[in-house]
Amino acid sequence: MASEAEKTFQRFAVFGDSSSSGTEMNNKNFSKLCKDCGIMDGKLVTSTDVDIVFSKVKAKNARTITFAQFQEAMKELGQKRFKGKNADEALDNIHKLMEGKDPAMTGATKATTVGGVDRLTDTSKYTGSHKERFDESGKGKGIAGREEVTDNSGYVSAYKGAGTYDKK
Repeated sequence: MASEAEKTFQRFAVFGDSSSSGTEMNNKNFSKLCKDCGIMDGKLVTSTDVDIVFSKVKAKNARTITFAQFQEAMKELGQKRFKGKNADEALDNIHKLMEGKDPAMTGATKATTVGGVDRLTDTSKYTGSHKERFDESGKGKGIAGREEVTDNSGYVSAYKGAGTYDKK
């Protein structure tokens, strides 16, 4: 049971921090774990409780907790979340809540197509010089579509187009 909890701890510890090794967790990721796994329910265990428990188990001047400190925090939160059960039963219930959970990606931004936006982004309706900005698939060409890019590969700065002198 503890190995599954440790895996969940590591997945949440590295979430949002590519340089993290997964051995220590900060307060933001600890709160996210409690919220995503259902430990924080908003009634018995609130975000304030989670922050207080995190501050209690971490070292005085540290910003992160280790897995051992995490276990202490889960014991305390288990007592709050599952009142009337002994410490071991409460901890087992907390581990069952955490089992196989991954950090959730909520609130991802979606592209909008309301009103005139869909007409503005439809490249088949562009005419004239503006339609030259896009290739056949409708993908933009970038700066090559907006400006006539000249070849400045000549010997002198004002000489444009290397190899064209003999062609006069």
